[in-house]
Amino acid sequence: MRLPHQRGPLHDLPSAPEDYDAVLADVTEQALARLTPEGGLEHPDCADDIGDTSLGVTALLVLAHTRTKDPRLPRAVLDSLRFHLRERVYTRDNPGYPNLRVRDSGLPYARYVLEPGAHPIGDWPSTVWALLQLVNVLETADGDLVDDGLRAELVALGHGYWRWLTEATFFNPQEAGNQAIGCVVGGLMLARHLPDPDGPEVRRAALTLYEERIRAHRVSDRGALLPPEHGGAYDNNYGPISLSFLAQAHRVSGEEVFAEDGDALARYLDARLTTGGFDVGGPRYSEQHSGFEAVLGLRWFGHRIGADLGRYRGDTRWGRHAVKADGGVDGHFAFMLVWQIQDTTPWHRTPSRNPVRHQLRSGSVSVAFDSRMTPSLVEAAGTYLLPAAVDRQHGFGPVVDGFLLCRPMGEVRVRDVRAGSLTAKLVTKPVVGRDQVLRHVRSLYVTDGTALWTAVAVERLPGTPYLLAGLPYAADDGDRVRRTASAPVTAAGELRLTHPESGRPDHFDARAETTQEQAAFALAADPRGYGNPDEGWRHLLASTALEASPAPEAPAALHVFAVRYGGLGQFEPEFEQTRKGLRVRTESFTALIGDPAGDPAGEPELTVEE
Repeated sequence: MRLPHQRGPLHDLPSAPEDYDAVLADVTEQALARLTPEGGLEHPDCADDIGDTSLGVTALLVLAHTRTKDPRLPRAVLDSLRFHLRERVYTRDNPGYPNLRVRDSGLPYARYVLEPGAHPIGDWPSTVWALLQLVNVLETADGDLVDDGLRAELVALGHGYWRWLTEATFFNPQEAGNQAIGCVVGGLMLARHLPDPDGPEVRRAALTLYEERIRAHRVSDRGALLPPEHGGAYDNNYGPISLSFLAQAHRVSGEEVFAEDGDALARYLDARLTTGGFDVGGPRYSEQHSGFEAVLGLRWFGHRIGADLGRYRGDTRWGRHAVKADGGVDGHFAFMLVWQIQDTTPWHRTPSRNPVRHQLRSGSVSVAFDSRMTPSLVEAAGTYLLPAAVDRQHGFGPVVDGFLLCRPMGEVRVRDVRAGSLTAKLVTKPVVGRDQVLRHVRSLYVTDGTALWTAVAVERLPGTPYLLAGLPYAADDGDRVRRTASAPVTAAGELRLTHPESGRPDHFDARAETTQEQAAFALAADPRGYGNPDEGWRHLLASTALEASPAPEAPAALHVFAVRYGGLGQFEPEFEQTRKGLRVRTESFTALIGDPAGDPAGEPELTVEE
């Protein structure tokens, strides 16, 4: 079964000027065929996200006119603008809207759905989107399309939208970073079209909102401060969209704060993203990926930080613009396509070679680590492995008496080493088990770019320990990602692929057709679309898991577990305890892992030789 949303890398989408001309030509023909006698450009099946969609298509037509001067477009633009002004601007409060600070303000806003009171919770982001579509029209349309009178009316509407968003309602009521930064971008762009003193005042207000209501509330994850998204630090659908908003904020304002925060988000994304572009996790969506909405941010900041962020697998059904089920254009998010076309920053396609604490990456192999330096995603030989679950404990690491030794009880130390074609990382982690004994888990990860070797050493454990070595979940299938329940893995000891009880929602069997996102939503406290899948997934009791027994020839005082992901030939590692540490020999390298106490500064010691 193929995962529906993670398809091709976004940098594979053709992006030459003639390619974008073709996109706009297609939009033009669809729009002209769809234009209603009233001037509407909404898709016939559009029901929600409707308040900005006709205006979004209008903005695309305005951009197309600047590039082609197609004589059919001026009339369509004027008719559709009048349609929006007449039919899609609301000034009476939406019944049931819970986030108003001022009732009966008379300020304009856009609705998420047209029926009064049907779903008012979405009006705030819909109004942000309408503001962004509007300012794109103002920025792009020349006097041949929009005369002074109509322009003044549009500017006044934009100012009204801004005031509704920032005065009549609570700011960012859904706690969605992408929406909040989008509102700031709308204010920054609007300010350039307002006369004094309104223009400078709106710009100041937008910058203040960013500093005090967004930046001051960033959430820490994996050593980075990130704009919160629906109550979490990062969402793999909305995070790249926030990155695009930060790119546009920097483009239009020149304020370095947006560049600095975008750089931090981009480096975080680069670290958590596999070489193959697969990612999973988020407080709103676990596996749904944005498409064209992410391109501007990934391209802009990938170029800035020197990383190949375009490897991110997007939903290429939305590769150019939002679409409905029949593939027809939808104007929702059209502002992102406008900015993407206007920006000419090239993709940076070379991976960054700088060691990163929360990632190991070389060739087609990558390991992303969470804040506790436990792997959150392993990629090798085209297969992606998630942390497995045992007794509601999730991760990679030794298990003894049902207890997973991966949660640190003290500082986690990391050492990165390169040796010829090899890239290695040593993670030293103090842990405490049920017996209250402090132990040191030393986890070595080594890759030559095609295979990944791991060796995990810990003081001798009681009972019958094993290594929880991952949940095989997905694999590359050309330009798509598909589900899998197997992985090319070899172990020094016995290797088992175990599956939990079937039919229980808190047990995940990789052989079933259920996706991780579906299982996570089923375990979340709130309904699908509003629940937190990351939180739901944490309720998972057990999962499919690779379990490796200890290596039979380990030193007497240690349990050593050794696993190879990918690779060919025999895997018969050797282990020797020396005065300088634990020596590990495999068919491809020799590594010396220092004592858990580390060097005089307490830092891990590691040498690797081919």
